[in-house]
Amino acid sequence: MSEYLGKDTFKLGFGLMRLPKNPDGTIDIPQVCQMTDRFIAAGGTYFDTAYVYDDGASEAAFKAAVADRYPRDAYTLATKLNAWLQAHDEQSAKQQFFTSLERTGAGYFDYYLLHALQRNNYDKYDEYHIWDFVKEQKAKGLIKHLGFSFHADPELLEELLDKHPEMEFVQLQINYADWDNPGVAARRNLEICRAHGKPVTVMETIKGGILADPIPEVKAVFDATGIDRSYSAWALRFVASQDYIITALSGMSNLAQMEDNLKTMKDFAPMTEDELAVIRKAQAVLDADQSIPCTGCRYCTEGCPMSIPIPDIFTVANRRKGSPHFRTVREYNIVTQGKGKASDCVQCGQCEGACPQHLPIISLLEKARGMES
Repeated sequence: MSEYLGKDTFKLGFGLMRLPKNPDGTIDIPQVCQMTDRFIAAGGTYFDTAYVYDDGASEAAFKAAVADRYPRDAYTLATKLNAWLQAHDEQSAKQQFFTSLERTGAGYFDYYLLHALQRNNYDKYDEYHIWDFVKEQKAKGLIKHLGFSFHADPELLEELLDKHPEMEFVQLQINYADWDNPGVAARRNLEICRAHGKPVTVMETIKGGILADPIPEVKAVFDATGIDRSYSAWALRFVASQDYIITALSGMSNLAQMEDNLKTMKDFAPMTEDELAVIRKAQAVLDADQSIPCTGCRYCTEGCPMSIPIPDIFTVANRRKGSPHFRTVREYNIVTQGKGKASDCVQCGQCEGACPQHLPIISLLEKARGMES
């Protein structure tokens, strides 16, 4: 994998999880094409999607914006097989690979990942024989590099890397907010991958957009520097400054975000010690904050028996924090209209098992009941 670890490698990756949408909820393909054109023109090559993103619309958008418009050597593609979210048996899990090949039109995958391994689901990849299946596809030339994305504790990461040395890279959640967060263990997991000689692709670089618009106290830390730089840029530069990183993914949702990220990565140089000191101040402020660190991935809503829009409820809860004039009940009623409310939770635990952030969702929903009146 050394060819992907060179100092001159363009470190920004285009994450296709949060693509721009039309008013009817479909993906805005013309804007994705514009974003793709700017990305590739600036030297970007790495695109990241997954079988489950937007129920397949993300992979289809990649085909329309990239595979149908650029030669195969102009890009590298990563996608993922999810054996626990939209698979009900071994056959349906394995079929995801072939469906992704058809949807993306890429011909083969440069990077192929087992998706979102956690304590409550990693056994599915053994039960369905997925580890051996993807090795078979690599032997056929349909996969160039094998890896897995990971949302769990360092002990499990050590176990998986010891058991599966054939995995060539790992995708980790890394950002300055989660660097020493015990629920994510970004720093420790990165150290483990380094020790095993496994380079890393980074997800949640800007924590699902949270670090693009952080709490006022964090903004004040960055504003005090007098540096003309977006809040997203601080987050992106922190991740890209780490070594053993293949790419830092950003799930960009419009052309403006693409332009800002490209500006950040142009003539990139790692953070200075003074800049890292600023990051440490921001981390200290976040450690004292009590906002709900939900990234809006919506994995929790897939199997909710009461159709509760959990991320939307948490957004309302965070927005009312420190704002006596925020219309809490009105906003809460809007996001829950025609859906389940916090008080409808039956405490089945499905959401907590699916949450990559390991949030105590059941207790948070109990607290959110106060917004219903």
